Amino acid sequence: MRKMELIVPCHFGLEAVLKREIYDLGYDVTKVEDGRITFIGDEEAIARANIFLRSTERVLIKIGEFEAVTFDELFEATKSLPWEEWIPEDGRFWVTKASSVKSRLFSPSDIQSIIKKAIVERLKVHYKKSWFEESGSEYPIRVFLYKDKVTIGLDTSGNSLHKRGYRLAQSRAPISETLAAALILLTPWKQDRILVDPFCGSGTFPIEAAMMGANIAPGMNRHFLAENWDNVIGEENWKDAFTEARDLVDTSVKMDIQGYDIDGKVLKAARENAKRAGVADLIHFQERPVKDLHHPKKYGFVITNPPYGERIEEKEALPELYRQIGEAFSGLDSWSLYMITSYEDAEKYMGKKATKNRKIYNGMMKTYYYQFIGPRPPKRKQLT
Repeated sequence: MRKMELIVPCHFGLEAVLKREIYDLGYDVTKVEDGRITFIGDEEAIARANIFLRSTERVLIKIGEFEAVTFDELFEATKSLPWEEWIPEDGRFWVTKASSVKSRLFSPSDIQSIIKKAIVERLKVHYKKSWFEESGSEYPIRVFLYKDKVTIGLDTSGNSLHKRGYRLAQSRAPISETLAAALILLTPWKQDRILVDPFCGSGTFPIEAAMMGANIAPGMNRHFLAENWDNVIGEENWKDAFTEARDLVDTSVKMDIQGYDIDGKVLKAARENAKRAGVADLIHFQERPVKDLHHPKKYGFVITNPPYGERIEEKEALPELYRQIGEAFSGLDSWSLYMITSYEDAEKYMGKKATKNRKIYNGMMKTYYYQFIGPRPPKRKQLT
């Protein structure tokens, strides 16, 4: 097993969640940056990170890192990296994405073109060929430039890890699976506590919570690009990681997870999504408006993504909607409310000040994760 640095990107503002996940998997974090974390792992770690990490978008092998302020420097430094250790003679490779922040090299298309040429020149010498057919497995490359420092990674995931495979149908403004999972992990919710999402849409929050409670790894039922990389990670590593994931599943667990929405069609899709995720029996979906949100038990959680008001007519309805959220929450004794929204007047119309307010970027949209934290339940007395 060879040790390597693996890069895992995440939503800005949620690095601490991903860092904790990596530690829980048993790996050492070497660097935490805005929107991504680097850790040390081996071939087995590539498979396990893809299958088990809930809050990352993909898993990259870090090929190299260097300073470059000219395209010549970019070309030569890229060419000096040991690409033949990763890309076979028939490998199909391309620079799928280049991002540049506060760097003198800022044209993504030029960066992509120069890096591709540099890799070709390196492989020409190694394989003693002047032309490559590129008919084999795919090896997409991602490049980050920040303050003239270039980081190059090989994408082992392929399709983004938020694509768990269960959500075929979705509501108009869905929250991604990775973001929903990260927001749940930011709370102290555990499987023995009640969880309600009164704006559940296609069911992402309840489904991700149920998967956590039943120990269902998010990538257990999908495939990854690096499964085809026999030269990098052997088939046995994937088999072992998938077996580990299957052995951990426990769908016999008892949970009280509920999802409400006012749209019956959306709820039908949510039920279908939950079935595909293997958690249909662990979630109760119901057509119900937020004003009718109530529960007799104490110490529950509301975790939700209410409407933001994308259109003008929707914006006009937001004050009343958030007033209803505030009133409903007032009637839930000792509960906690965690809510992500871009609506800046949420606290004003709810009539409550959040215990904490975390700024999170959902793509390019600035959102707020309002945390109205209730009391902890009393500790259960241990039997002697």
